[in-house]
Amino acid sequence: MSTPATAERGRFAGLLAPSERDPAPVTEPTVRRGLRRETVLVLGVSLGSSAVYAVLSIIEKLTRPVPLSQQTTAMNQSATPGRPWLDLAYQLAGIVLPLVAVALALYLLNHVHRPAVDVRAGHFVGFDRREPGRDLLRGLGLAAVIGIPGLGFYFLAKAIGINTHVSAANLEAVWWSAPVLVLAAIENAVLEEVIMVGYLFTRWRQTGWSWPLVIGLSALIRGSYHLYQGFGGFAGNIVMGLVLGLVFVRTRRVMPLVVCHAILDTVAFVGYSVLTSRGISL
Repeated sequence: MSTPATAERGRFAGLLAPSERDPAPVTEPTVRRGLRRETVLVLGVSLGSSAVYAVLSIIEKLTRPVPLSQQTTAMNQSATPGRPWLDLAYQLAGIVLPLVAVALALYLLNHVHRPAVDVRAGHFVGFDRREPGRDLLRGLGLAAVIGIPGLGFYFLAKAIGINTHVSAANLEAVWWSAPVLVLAAIENAVLEEVIMVGYLFTRWRQTGWSWPLVIGLSALIRGSYHLYQGFGGFAGNIVMGLVLGLVFVRTRRVMPLVVCHAILDTVAFVGYSVLTSRGISL
């Protein structure tokens, strides 16, 4: 007799079962190894290098004489204080240049062992404008599901001493600071979701890896490049990666994840800036 628990396990197994929407598998062992090396190289010029620096950052923080919870991690800082136009140029360069890695990942999917011969990479991973209303609604729902518990977990992690205080916005108070923070949030969302989910999920499935391995490894890497914030940021982003990974497997669209991530970062960056400008400490 089927029970609710066994039925739920059956639905979960069905979600991760092979599907006609899976990328075309690569059977040649040497080609599989080549595609895995390709993913390492793409990570090496993007979020993988961020993970290395984040590991070094947490080691540096842990070896200070000050407890982790009493340290501050500053994000979105002015590059040239007192020189707003040059600072704006620095900020825009910092937003645009990382997106080259996104273009590279999509280019490789389009031209090297395409996951579907008759479908372009952007359409295959759902990074397009075919379903704007549905993508927006899914993204808003995900942001609510992840953001509210995530904020509570941040304060808990800081309270128990496993996370730093994250100062999310440290730009000078100039006219372009809020738009730049929004653009930075969108850049983070596109970079992380297209590479960590759309690209890596496709490539790793092409090489024969199971969905649990794909989702779990991507989430672990996502957590690792947030280690600079502390172990709370590490754990919280692993959970976020698992949730977003499962949503992608179900919908095969990366745009709702981009919308969700952009909303979360916009609220964090702009909200922090507004609150601190009014003397409210988080």
